[in-house]
Amino acid sequence: MKPLINPNHHAKLPFRKCEKAAAVKRSKSCAADVPSDLREEVERHYRLPLPEDFYHFWRFCEGLDPEKPADSLSASLGLRLVGPYDILAGKHKVRKPARLNCNLHWRFYYDPPELQTIIVGDGNTQFHMGYFRDSPDELPVFVGTNEAKKNCTIVQNGDNVFAAVKLFLMKKLKEVTDKKKTSLLKNIDEKLTEAARELGFSLEQRSMKMRQRDKRVVTKSFHGAGLVVPVDKNDVGYRELPETDASLRRICRTIAEAPSDDERLRAFAPVQEMVTFVQFANDECDYGMGLELGTDLFCHGSHYFHKVAGQLLPLAYNLLKRNLFAEIIEDHLAHRSKEDVDQLAA
Repeated sequence: MKPLINPNHHAKLPFRKCEKAAAVKRSKSCAADVPSDLREEVERHYRLPLPEDFYHFWRFCEGLDPEKPADSLSASLGLRLVGPYDILAGKHKVRKPARLNCNLHWRFYYDPPELQTIIVGDGNTQFHMGYFRDSPDELPVFVGTNEAKKNCTIVQNGDNVFAAVKLFLMKKLKEVTDKKKTSLLKNIDEKLTEAARELGFSLEQRSMKMRQRDKRVVTKSFHGAGLVVPVDKNDVGYRELPETDASLRRICRTIAEAPSDDERLRAFAPVQEMVTFVQFANDECDYGMGLELGTDLFCHGSHYFHKVAGQLLPLAYNLLKRNLFAEIIEDHLAHRSKEDVDQLAA
């Protein structure tokens, strides 16, 4: 399918609006040459603000393959642009579900609501990249990667999609031995690096913006990406769980592997006690505790924790005024699947 954006329109310079004066340093405040109606359609369907690098990367991929920008990195890197990029490509119009619902569109088994998939890779490991944001009304704080067939771990790879793809490409270059493939990758690397430089995007794995966020992380949580909640000057907003991550993992494993329902019920006692602590914490506005416990139980992955996570997380998100995340986690727990990750209908 041809992209909705005219591929011949300044295809050589997808960042033409940044060309003010040669002496002016380009920055990520430059607007990508993507029509406002398309931007509105993407953000209307997802109800999440998208950063400018999202649109700049689409234009970059159009420069690589004007006919199929979403597949422009498939042959070289095995990567495909999906999620909100599907809206730019017009794929949602072809499928025409009864009612478009992007809450589960490319949502992998371990993806918390904070992660929004934008690129997929190796299907064997379910490798994917996504924007990670702390609140649905905020722009992403970094691009995270996860291999859902392996675990729930989210690895931070830069604060924009150019950085994330560059880091992936550099890893690929180290693995490739074929000279022709190496040459192809180096060619893409040069183009990507130049585009990022022109636009002022950082290619670091951990940018200054990400290091600043680290100071606000109250707990790493099981996925490792960290949770950020508002904490006031009196330290109200978050209180620690009575169990360490290691001991909570042991408790979860004991529950999941219990040989009988009776033993499982007994093993659940520490979790039930923590749920009581969360209720006290919520009464005293320490909403981060419920978010942490709910996230950890969700990230463990066992269906035995779906009910408790379904009680803790929507409440925590709503108390934190992150209502869209509450809606996403409810949808996800109701339709959580290890294979059917490309759900678009209501």
